Parts: sequence; C-alpha cells; structure tokens
Amino acid sequence: MIGLISATAAGAAARDRLAAAWPDRTRVYDGPVADAVRTAFAECDRLVCFLATGAVVRLVAPLLHGKTDDPGVVCVDEAGRFAVSLLGGHGGGANELAREVGEVLGAEPVVTTATDAVGLPGLDTLGLPVEGDVAAVSRALLDGEAVALRAEVTWPLPPLPVAAEGAYTVRVTDRLVEPGDGEAVLRPPTLVVGVGASKGAPVEEVLGLVGDALREAGLSAASVAELATVDAKAGEPGLVEAARRLGVPLVTHPAGELARVEVPNPSDAPLAAVGTPSVAEAAALVGGGELLVPKRKSAGSPAMATCAVVRRQGRGRLAVVGLGPGARDLLTPRARDELRRASVLVGLDQYVDQIRDLLRPGTRVLESGLGAEEERARTAVEEARRGQAVALIGSGDAGVYAMASPALAEASDDIDVVGVPGVTAALAAGALLGAPLGHDHVSISLSDLHTPWEVIERRVRAAAEADLVVTFYNPRSRGRDWQLPKALAVLAGHRAPATPVGVVRNASRADESVRLTTLAALDPATVDMMTVVTVGNTATRDIAGRMVTPRGYRWQEETR
Repeated sequence: MIGLISATAAGAAARDRLAAAWPDRTRVYDGPVADAVRTAFAECDRLVCFLATGAVVRLVAPLLHGKTDDPGVVCVDEAGRFAVSLLGGHGGGANELAREVGEVLGAEPVVTTATDAVGLPGLDTLGLPVEGDVAAVSRALLDGEAVALRAEVTWPLPPLPVAAEGAYTVRVTDRLVEPGDGEAVLRPPTLVVGVGASKGAPVEEVLGLVGDALREAGLSAASVAELATVDAKAGEPGLVEAARRLGVPLVTHPAGELARVEVPNPSDAPLAAVGTPSVAEAAALVGGGELLVPKRKSAGSPAMATCAVVRRQGRGRLAVVGLGPGARDLLTPRARDELRRASVLVGLDQYVDQIRDLLRPGTRVLESGLGAEEERARTAVEEARRGQAVALIGSGDAGVYAMASPALAEASDDIDVVGVPGVTAALAAGALLGAPLGHDHVSISLSDLHTPWEVIERRVRAAAEADLVVTFYNPRSRGRDWQLPKALAVLAGHRAPATPVGVVRNASRADESVRLTTLAALDPATVDMMTVVTVGNTATRDIAGRMVTPRGYRWQEETR
C-alpha cells in the first residue's frame, strides 16, 4: 500500500489526483502531518509526501531502521513539478514510484542513486536475493573497474559491464557459498523442492527436512523457487505453512500428471494414498531439470514428510519489441523498459541507431543490414536459448510485417517470449491524415518477394469488393514499380475516381510528408518504400482537408 500525505490545499489536490488514479494502491492519511507520517511509515510499503524534502527528512529520521526494512519515500513539491526519490530508492521501490508519480502528475522524477544516474542496473534491483560486498562491487561497476561475472547457473540478467577477469566479482549461484572479499552473490530461483506429507505432518518436520536436504547438498534456501506437491495435498496445513515461511508458492499437480514422470524411487505407499507412485521426486521433476537430492524422509518416527530437490535451468527471455514509426515520443514506456532490460539487442542497423542511446552500458548489440530478417530471428532465438535476456527490435509494431513472425516460427517452448506492441505505420499515417480507418479496414503488403503476386492481387480484389479501406505497405521500390498501379486499378474498378487517397512518407519523423489526393490523381511515381498509401472506401470523404471514413454508412447518409 502507498500512503499519501499532504499539508496544504495544493498538496491535497495533487494527492487526490494520485488517489483517483490508483484507488486500489493508495491510502490517504489525514490529520496532523507528523502523526500521519508516523502512522503511514509503520503501515505502508511506500509513501508519497506532498511536502518539502527538508520537512520529510526531519519527520522520518526518528523512524528509520535500515534500508531493508524502511518503506520507500517520495516527496512532491508544492507546485507538483518534481517527484523526488528521497528514501529507499532501490529496496523500498522509491525510484520506480517517483517515475510512476511523474507520469500521473506530469512531474519530473528526480532519482539520485548512483547506478540509476548512469544507467546501470543496481544489483539489489534485479529481483534476486543478493549477498556479500554489494556496495564495493557496485562502486567498482560505477568506476569502470574490471568486474568479472561468474555464472554457475544460467539466468537471464540485464546488461552489466563485466569482464572476463577482475578484482571484483558478481557470482550467480544457487550453491551455499560464503561471498569472498569484493564479491557479490546473486541467488537465482533455480531450485524446486518436491514435498510429500502424511496428513497432519507438522510444519517444523517439513521445514527441518527441507533445510537439512538443502544444507547437506550445499544448496541455498534463497534459491528455492517453489514447493511442489500433489493436488491432494494442496490444503495440507504443514505444507501450506512451510511454503509461507520460506516465502515461496506451494505449487500442486494432478496425480495423473505426476504418475507419468519417471523417477528413480517410486513407491507403492503414495500410489495407494494419492494415486501416483511418487510425490516428492515427481513433483520436483515434472517441469524437467536435474535431480540434485533424491527422495529422502524426515527424521520423525514415523516419518511424516518426504522431499526431493531439482535444479531447473533459467529460461532465456526473448522480447520482440516494436519501436513505433520513428518518433521518440511514440516509443512506448514498455518498449523502453524492455530495451533497458535486455543484455542482448538484435536488430536492423538503422533501427538500432534510433534507440542506441536508450541501451544500458554493457548491452551486446548484434546488428545487420536489410534483407537479413530470418538470420536476425534465428540469432535472437539462439541467444535466448543460451539463457540471455534478448530484445529483438522492429519498426512500428513488431508483429505487423516485422520480426515477430519469423522469430516465433523459430522459437519453441524452451524460452519465454514477450511481445511488446508498437504504433504501426498505418496508425501513424492515419493519425496524420485524419480518420481514414474509422470503419473496417485492411493492410496489404505489395511486396512480392515472399508472397506471389497472384495471391496479393486476389487479396486486393477481395478488399475492393468488400468495400474496405486499404492501407498499402511496401507499395513501390526501384525494382518493383508496377505492383502499385495494378493494385490501384483493381480498386478503381469498384470505387469512384474522387475516392480520397492518403500518401504519407516517413510518418512521425523529421522529414515526414503528408498528402491527400484522389484515386484518379495519385501518381505512383511519387511513392517509395518509406511511404504508406491509404485508399478510402465508398464512404470516405475529404472534410476540411482531412480524410474521414464514417463509423457507419447510416451516419454518413444522415449528415449529407
């Protein structure tokens, strides 16, 4: 919960805007400011104080316990110009909160933590438990000193400017190791603990068994991702409480699914009790992985719990990111986040140049020229299969005549794939032309490099007969100069010569051009590959120099 505190009418107005935007995330604290801050500090994960930073410093100073315990605090000034991350920038989430507050209120987020200031991900912001000499390693990264990455298990990390060797080390492991001098240890959630339990098994017996199994195998409890068991034990109090104390979910599987998992130590007892010859081993292995600890029993007499431990390799992550039509302000916040999250960026060289300044230091860039789409798709998938966090970029929306389809044709279920939508060329052009896409519409590429012309022509004819607004992508190049005239001729057989046609080149970029003409007057020679051509339907009109397609024919008839 986010506590909201204000002292003046102006502050209260901004506070109320934030409360209205986030009704389920915020709580307003009224009354004397000192009392409100004290109460909110104890009850909330984060605070937004519409007060001067000096006042908030004095109010929270007596309440501070430590960076791992204190809530994040953001201050917003009286005029609502700045959202200052004051306390708990990383651990308390104040940096991200300052950015979110800025988006809602139109304020400038002020973040002063060193890693954020230079674009480096903080080691304590990666969503993984981190131990050791975190401050020293972070300083070394900031100072450009050689920091080695020692990854004992695979996990998709954001970019870090690391070297092969160095006096400092970032170690990625699920092993129970003590960090050395100048070493920060990241604990990825790679371990799955399968558990079985008799009815009424005490939580202490379950936790003792799991703790002993991990410790004797040299594994860290901080890397446990889940406890797993059979559906029949979903409500077993000892398992539910054990998962709660470990801070992980209790994941359950149907007995039939577990029965199909090959295990080294099947037993008749669980088969009779819950319908599967294995619970602990099968539940741990159901998603694949390496069995590190075979089934073992608890020390009780009789033993009331069993467990097994499996290591699952971290899955690589492929984000297919649409960059929009070119203007920086049409690049979505989600796309920005994915660009900063990726340790590997794959893309067409000219698109890479558009967003190179947004990449974090240490990002590995794999760029290539025109005509290498399938090669880029294969490269991106291969990097993800190596456990990397990969961003594959395309212009507009990556799923529209872009990189998503070749990439997903290569990808299997061994990696995670995330699609990040972008503003398409058709939408960008439509916004510049007016409202040409106000009714049913279709996009058709006139490039016959991958699609036979006979297929393209059949689609154009179908769109013409269905009276759909048509946006042509890839309309004309030096080597393909006859397809657009032929497509326009097909449409002309079903539409009047005065049908509005919009011609937009380089939509949203510095050299954009927008022209409204007609089906009869359009000269195809004025069109190239950087252009989209939008042809209206029989209801589309030129109204005050704007291309408008009514939402319905009845509306259009009534307003003539």
